Amino acid sequence: MKFDVSKLKELNELDFEQIAIWPNEVRIVVAAFVAILVGALSYYMLISPKLPIKDAAELKEQELKLQFEAKYRIAANLDAYEAQLKQIREDFSSMLKSLPTSNETPGLLDDITYVGTASGLTFELLNWQQEVPKEFYTELPIEMEVSGGYHNFGEFVAKVADLPRIVTLHDFEIKRQPNGLSLKLQAKTYRSESASELEGDEK
Repeated sequence: MKFDVSKLKELNELDFEQIAIWPNEVRIVVAAFVAILVGALSYYMLISPKLPIKDAAELKEQELKLQFEAKYRIAANLDAYEAQLKQIREDFSSMLKSLPTSNETPGLLDDITYVGTASGLTFELLNWQQEVPKEFYTELPIEMEVSGGYHNFGEFVAKVADLPRIVTLHDFEIKRQPNGLSLKLQAKTYRSESASELEGDEK
């Protein structure tokens, strides 16, 4: 069928009640226009309002996918996590057992005195200070003052670090005295629960 463009000039003169006798060219153009208009109205009235819902659904799908992947990785490595947690608990229990119990605390003070005198130091002051309770242990500060030389101080610190029980040294203050040097410091040791209580907790 040949499309006669000149027939389109008759659009303004057409009677909608006589559609059946319209030229084919006019009917094609009108049908195309109506199809475009219906498509546009359908998009804006039916599809467009649902686009935010679609975007939200896609976003939720992505979020759920990420959650699934994270949980899958955790599940895949669960045995490794459990083994790591067991090792951490064992290390923590071992660390607690390295702390002196109530019965061992006086003996630890003797050890500190021994390594000090063995290092050539003279104790001028050695007093327990007030205990500081913590969650899993109790902190036991010791006020200490010794006299000697730099070499003696260094040897003493090294020997304290080698003690089987945990002792930390803090707040060093060295002063020159007429007969040598004076070292004032605070030592901290830590008291744990009794060994039997620790074993009971592990069970």
